Amino acid sequence: MCVRKNLFTPGFSAKMIEQNLEIRTPDGVSDALLVRPESNEPLPAVINLTDGLGFRPAFAEQSRRIAERGYVVLTPNIFYRISKSPVFPFEPDFGSEPTRARFRELSAPLRPDAMARDGSAYVEFLASQPFVSGGPIGVVGFCFAGKFALTVAAARPDRIAAVASFHGGGLFTDTVDSPHLVLPRVKARLYFGHATSDASMPTEAIEKLEWALQSWGRSYESEMYEAKHGWMIPGREVYDPQNARRGFDKLMDLLYETLQQPVATRHVESLSVAALQLDSSVTLKNISMGEPRLDSDASAAT
Repeated sequence: MCVRKNLFTPGFSAKMIEQNLEIRTPDGVSDALLVRPESNEPLPAVINLTDGLGFRPAFAEQSRRIAERGYVVLTPNIFYRISKSPVFPFEPDFGSEPTRARFRELSAPLRPDAMARDGSAYVEFLASQPFVSGGPIGVVGFCFAGKFALTVAAARPDRIAAVASFHGGGLFTDTVDSPHLVLPRVKARLYFGHATSDASMPTEAIEKLEWALQSWGRSYESEMYEAKHGWMIPGREVYDPQNARRGFDKLMDLLYETLQQPVATRHVESLSVAALQLDSSVTLKNISMGEPRLDSDASAAT
């Protein structure tokens, strides 16, 4: 699970490096947190997209937990067009009209084309960093950002290999810009963790999304959690520690199998090929020098 093989890269260290950054996008400048382990080798990257309450300490801590497994984690302020973090100047409560009004203000500019532009900018930023490997990138989105993550995968199928959405809202709608419509352009492996109690993604919408995913025909997994919308993130009454651990383990499995394991497998395969080449060169040398050659039976006996 999440404790396995996070040290596959030689030179990995437990020391963590954190940077507060500003990333230029086509629409402005996004403030962001970058967290990574100190390493002698470049590491795979993960884009961590926050929920509707924006960047806050809970997401900083989550970014550290992901990075500790051997990733470079970029957590941008997805609402940078309206405000720097923190984006709520008061204690948010979605039961109150001021909170809902503020969320509408924050999210209004984030149309699908804006998400695609932002996501591509984040990918390009990570790709330009020497400590990021040239391999695939993962994206995880929470709540409102579940569809953001899916949109990024559609915009950059050349780099995005893994997408996870937890308590994602509005993933299937009857509108012309429903997030599920980008699926034909997505090549990533997908994971959807749905809440059993979620007004933003009711049972009917989940069933329709499932139908769309089956029609899409690529690798995905959908699971239901006996939890409320928002269960993954600490700090609110809907937080569910047990289900949050389960969700985090699923995320680590997805990232490991799509971002780390292929690299580790290629590394082992290259070592095996090198060993075979070495063995072959030694055998030819022995033969050329006239040394005795063991037949297959004798070799087996040794």
